[in-house]
Amino acid sequence: MSRNVLITAASRRVPLVRAFQRALAESGRGGTVVVTDVNPLSPAVYVADRAFRVPMATDPDYIDRILAIAVAEGIGLVIPTIDDELSLFGHARDRFAAHGIRVAVSEPGTTELCDDKHGTCVTLADRGIAAAPSWLPAELPAETPFPLFIKPRRGRGGVGAHPLRNRRELEFFLGYVPDPIVQAYLDGPEFTIDMLCDFAGRPLSVVPRRRDVIRAGVIDRGRTVRDARLIDLALDCARALPMVGAVNIQCRVVDDRPVVFEINPRFSGGIPLTIAAGADFPRMLVDLAWGQRVRPAIGRFRDGLWMTSFESAVFVDEACIALPDHAPTASVEAVA
Repeated sequence: MSRNVLITAASRRVPLVRAFQRALAESGRGGTVVVTDVNPLSPAVYVADRAFRVPMATDPDYIDRILAIAVAEGIGLVIPTIDDELSLFGHARDRFAAHGIRVAVSEPGTTELCDDKHGTCVTLADRGIAAAPSWLPAELPAETPFPLFIKPRRGRGGVGAHPLRNRRELEFFLGYVPDPIVQAYLDGPEFTIDMLCDFAGRPLSVVPRRRDVIRAGVIDRGRTVRDARLIDLALDCARALPMVGAVNIQCRVVDDRPVVFEINPRFSGGIPLTIAAGADFPRMLVDLAWGQRVRPAIGRFRDGLWMTSFESAVFVDEACIALPDHAPTASVEAVA
């Protein structure tokens, strides 16, 4: 059985790479962490055990290249990390499975729905889950109360997201934000709920985190919170949408009720806090991929653990800056 892990689009995800390296070491089975990226200056390239250059996820050969690398490198578990590639991997799960490779990704129906922030909220509301009232521009009620919130229908990192205080701002940003949706402004503390589901969609761990300071869409300072309402909300979402692997649910608590405004079926940027609190998602995924039974541990984590982040750096001699194109021994056709 292959024991190596492949993390795609590794970029700045140094803590995630190290967490999987630690999980493999602690499992007692050995194995290495391989990453792929488009940029030889991505810091995770120099932390991983091996790294290879691949094209952007929009390239038609992207999945073929990843699959060829996975077969040649003895990969047993693939961890997709960015929204652009999730549906691609969802559709390709069977191709990887034919080579004994598990992909920690939800089915295409889930990844495609979660990529559509309007569709996510409408679907959740239809299934009885509190979600932010959301409208496409043509659906906006004439008397929509302000404040409101506008953002791209498909986007990430808080790019293009703006609060709207009046109709003048609404009209301006409707023409400024590409393919926008408008949501009710949720006035309350913001939380991310990290959840891990096994390959059958069963939730194994749920860890809510309060986002006290956010920078570029990622938590900068925050803490774990053992709140039954938030844990139950995540479990409700798992019942409403089939999910596999790491998922993060973003919500605000309004009038003592958590309301979802976004779901990302991938690892969150704040996952180091969840892992530090005792919910070791990488170790659980490694054990699952290697065929070991993992029991649910819902609500088992260290409550009130703060994370306060800082910048770090990887230093590389110019002569060492390289990210080789991988030339696997097997052709793409041979592993398709």
